[in-house]
Amino acid sequence: PKLGLSAKNYGRAVYECLRGGLDFTKDDENVNSQPFMRWRDRFLFVAEAIFKSQAETGEIKGHYLNATAGTSEEMLKRAACARELGAPIVMHDYLTGGFTANTSLAHYCRDNGLLLHIHRAMHAVLDRQKNHGIHFRVLAKALRLSGGDHIHAGTVVGKLEGEREVTLGFVDLLRDDYIEKDRSRGIYFTQDWVSLPGVLPVASGGIHVWHMPALTEIFGDDSVLQFGGGTLGHPWGNAPGAVANRVALEACVQARNEGRDLAR
Repeated sequence: PKLGLSAKNYGRAVYECLRGGLDFTKDDENVNSQPFMRWRDRFLFVAEAIFKSQAETGEIKGHYLNATAGTSEEMLKRAACARELGAPIVMHDYLTGGFTANTSLAHYCRDNGLLLHIHRAMHAVLDRQKNHGIHFRVLAKALRLSGGDHIHAGTVVGKLEGEREVTLGFVDLLRDDYIEKDRSRGIYFTQDWVSLPGVLPVASGGIHVWHMPALTEIFGDDSVLQFGGGTLGHPWGNAPGAVANRVALEACVQARNEGRDLAR
């Protein structure tokens, strides 16, 4: 959910989406600790939503609780609160928070059994400028060095569109151990990550059920697909929106496994 809800109504929206069939929901990068919804209140209501939906569905659920804050000490305090509440995952805006703060948070998460979702808010300020910017391929590799479990990596389809081959190039750089040089995909030298942990690519931004065949073909199994407006924007409500995404994904995976090509 985006900005504007109280903590209680925010928790209700999270519950409806998780109950409907989503595995995870997430804080928007702008959702932090505003006067209408302080972070601790949101954490409490979201934790209640997670456990209620788990009890009703029998599935493991979670919510990316945004731990980004003005200081690294405050970020670690919020991550510790999430862990004490039993939340499985926190989130960090790694470019606004900074790489050293991100590495501190990544180490804390690894030591305490938390997953760390990485949001790339502010990346366009750096990577859209072709003359003297920093390409997202470089920012993605820097994130893998800094630490994190999954990161937004563009969608090829949807509103955060990118060139297909280039996007697949940095998707491979994130999750594979050894990537061969391939200039057509923007990989200008062979990259050997040795034993450095990989990062799952996240497809997020303007995607919905009609994009599902393309998404399953492009990203495969080792990826995370996030549907914000594609869930909350359903005319029948949040839970039916989640059901629609779940059914579409399972149908596309089944069709792919049976050898049918829905993306064509």
